[in-house]
Amino acid sequence: MSSTPNQHPNRHSLQRGKVRPAILASVVLALAAAGGGYWWYTQKQAASVDTSAATAPKQGAGGPGARGARGGRMGPGGPGGAGQTQPVSVGVVERRDMRVLISAIGTMNARATAVVRAKVSGELLKLHFKEGDEVKAGQLLAEIDPRSFQATLSQVQGSLARDQAQLKNAQLDLQRYKELLAQDSIASQQVDTQAALVRQLQGTVAADQGQVDAAKLQLSYTRITAPISGRLGLRQADLGNVLNPSDTNGLVTITQVRPIDALFSVPEAHVSTLAEQLRAGKPMPVELWDREQKQILAKGQLNALDNTIDTTTGTVKAKAAFDNADGKLFTNQFVNVKLQVRQLEQVLVVPANAVQNNYVYLVKPDKTVTQRKITVGVTDGDYVSVRGELEPGDQVVTDGIDRLREGAQVSVIDADKVKKVDQAVQDASSQPRGAMRNLTPEQREKVSKMTPEERKEFFQKLRAERGANGGGNGGSGGNGGPGQGPRGAEARGDQPRASEAQGNAQAPAQRESKADAKTDAKSDAKPASQGEGKPQAGAERGERAEGRGDRPQLTPEQRAKLEAMSPEERKAFFQKLRAERAASGEGAAPAAGR
Repeated sequence: MSSTPNQHPNRHSLQRGKVRPAILASVVLALAAAGGGYWWYTQKQAASVDTSAATAPKQGAGGPGARGARGGRMGPGGPGGAGQTQPVSVGVVERRDMRVLISAIGTMNARATAVVRAKVSGELLKLHFKEGDEVKAGQLLAEIDPRSFQATLSQVQGSLARDQAQLKNAQLDLQRYKELLAQDSIASQQVDTQAALVRQLQGTVAADQGQVDAAKLQLSYTRITAPISGRLGLRQADLGNVLNPSDTNGLVTITQVRPIDALFSVPEAHVSTLAEQLRAGKPMPVELWDREQKQILAKGQLNALDNTIDTTTGTVKAKAAFDNADGKLFTNQFVNVKLQVRQLEQVLVVPANAVQNNYVYLVKPDKTVTQRKITVGVTDGDYVSVRGELEPGDQVVTDGIDRLREGAQVSVIDADKVKKVDQAVQDASSQPRGAMRNLTPEQREKVSKMTPEERKEFFQKLRAERGANGGGNGGSGGNGGPGQGPRGAEARGDQPRASEAQGNAQAPAQRESKADAKTDAKSDAKPASQGEGKPQAGAERGERAEGRGDRPQLTPEQRAKLEAMSPEERKAFFQKLRAERAASGEGAAPAAGR
């Protein structure tokens, strides 16, 4: 009996030693189960993310899948990772001739400029030109009062006639004196005196003739003509003003702009090449572009270089000639100049916006991208010459480069479609909210051809007319309740939302079906007692039910007919429809339960 108590402690110690491994094993199993559950949960979350990203186009541009697709943040691998497809636009590698261009800025200079001034003083009586007209040399421009000059001419002409008569008489006397001298009936001294008188009168007549010519010239100056051919400027004097030869501004300015010259500066590093080609008679084409370099203005040829180099800028002035047959170029106009020095034949080129830090992203046949290092050459328009591991026909990424990395999966999007969508969004943003549904097809076509300012004015006038005529929308104190005027109509949805104002962005049937589906969802979510317990509120909402709540029950023919109706016709249509349904026992009017 004494040995039994001594055995109990050993037995308990053995039992405690066996319990500890069991506890440890259970803890390990619990941790393993927790780890497996966590792994299952993370895999399920990743699968749900992939599913949402795949269904993002169906959820609309505002869903989380769309955000993940655009930002590249929700798929595995981060932005541009292999687990996510990136939308990009591409360009094609090709071979073409590339021009070596010198870019400069310049101004247009007229070949000749003349300030038309009066050569005699007088009152301006007539004008025979319009400002900005093209005139020819010698064309009559204006007339000055000629009466004083005509009187002067008449006076000197009278003096000339008198002196001519005296000369004629003296010549006859001289002839008689010579005959008498031959008969020795008169002294020779008298003959010599008469001969001197004749010569004196001849001088007087010549002086008179000069005065007559001068008076005629002064009289001709009363008719002001164009000294050169060119384009007229703005008139500097009005009818009734007294013109003087000393007037600084003159009557008008004429600039010869056909042909016209462009003056610009080129770096001195190109002087030897340009001078050599000018001496050889090689044509060097020159293009003129507008300030934004989006539109070409004219094409011409380089015809001269200055004889000195400006040491402060290290450039030399050059002049190019342009026909300017269409008259687009004006004197002192700012232009961007592109001078072609030479041309490279059939070099490898890529779109300029595909190059980033001397790299391009090449799209492989499996719709993945890889980086290719290139050497950039000359740029001509939207293309740049390159050297590298590229072949004609290869596709390189032009838009969406910032979201890519090596091996990223891409989907090619047509760049023209992207531009059309952007243009549609811009057009929609420039249109007033709720502006197209209640227009007739003729009005819609007219609106599509308007400028944003004309469109805004058109819709303002239309709202004012509808507000004055009622237009199915009461004022703030009418049956329609507050906010039922033109602006209230836009706010409550009688007229289209901003997305519907995009014109061709969605088809009319799609816009109606989406709007009707939203209306049905809202009407189904409301309790039935809400419409029945407040008949007055239901009556107030009767106007809003027109064109919204009733449309899901319309046939396609009725919907097409409804689009062409005016607001008044639409209101009468729905009232008639509700009366017919109520009479046929189909239930209460559609607006009563909404």
